[in-house]
Amino acid sequence: MALEARTLTLHGRVIRLREYVPSTKDAAGEPLVLLHGISGSSETWVPLLDHFERTGFGRHVLAPDLPGHGDSAAPRADYGLGAMASVVRDVLALTRNRHATIVGHSLGGGIAMQFAYQFPEMCARLVLVDSGGLGPQVSPVLRATALPGANAALTLAVNPATVAIARGIAAACRSCGGKLSPETRELIRHFASLAAPGRRRAFLSIARSLIDLRGQRASAIDKLYLAREVPTLVVWGARDPLIPVAHGRATAEVLPDSRLTVFENAKHFPHVAAPARFGDELERFLTGTAPARLTLDEVVEVLIRASEAAEAPGNVPENLSSGRHLRPA
Repeated sequence: MALEARTLTLHGRVIRLREYVPSTKDAAGEPLVLLHGISGSSETWVPLLDHFERTGFGRHVLAPDLPGHGDSAAPRADYGLGAMASVVRDVLALTRNRHATIVGHSLGGGIAMQFAYQFPEMCARLVLVDSGGLGPQVSPVLRATALPGANAALTLAVNPATVAIARGIAAACRSCGGKLSPETRELIRHFASLAAPGRRRAFLSIARSLIDLRGQRASAIDKLYLAREVPTLVVWGARDPLIPVAHGRATAEVLPDSRLTVFENAKHFPHVAAPARFGDELERFLTGTAPARLTLDEVVEVLIRASEAAEAPGNVPENLSSGRHLRPA
């Protein structure tokens, strides 16, 4: 078993990829793809990957730095959900995989849902972690990215000088016995990444395409019925100040066969706050469900049935899920 990092070249641009590779005798099942959130990187998954290495997790794990993030290229390009979902498809293709369980945190959750929508035949399961795209409510800090002058304000607030000052203050606090929580350190790392102009440009491009002053514009709620045949685990931090846990509860109601797990003491990064528990929940979900094997014809049939049900006067849409993907845990 090994943790590795390597570079892929995708359409002439660099994509940085972290991988967990199980030993041959332990390997089983389709791979996991771990997608980080806005202004984050695959580094957010390192505590979970370390847990996998310690426990001998038996699946191949891919954790890319999405374009505009981490050590991947940050070109002037399309950073929309559709483009990001296509990058995930291409990373799977380059690593010789055609079918995977997609785990997405925050923005990564929105990308995971978009991936399931665009490439249903490649999506085995979904795991949504404090996911974006499930309701309008979002932190005022993120809504403020829609204001004129947001780029200038970010440049003044987060730049190499201010990041160096913040690191100095943190070091001084540590020397005096102070200690930041893992989630606080992760949030600081996210904000510090915006000191790089390319990362800041990507952040604002993504935020403004998804969020306005009233909150999140992009929503997957009206399309979630298409994912009813895809086993779905929803994980949320009960104290999330950025995206409320109510979004996770509402999603679990829309997808009655899904599983909802709330980490009562976690905020926006439950996989960082409690990586061992998160890893255990993920393993139970994987062993307790069978991967979806959707075809395009099946997705088309669901779309037709839903459209016909909606157009029929007085008709109540039938439950489109057979629940056949569930196995006793």
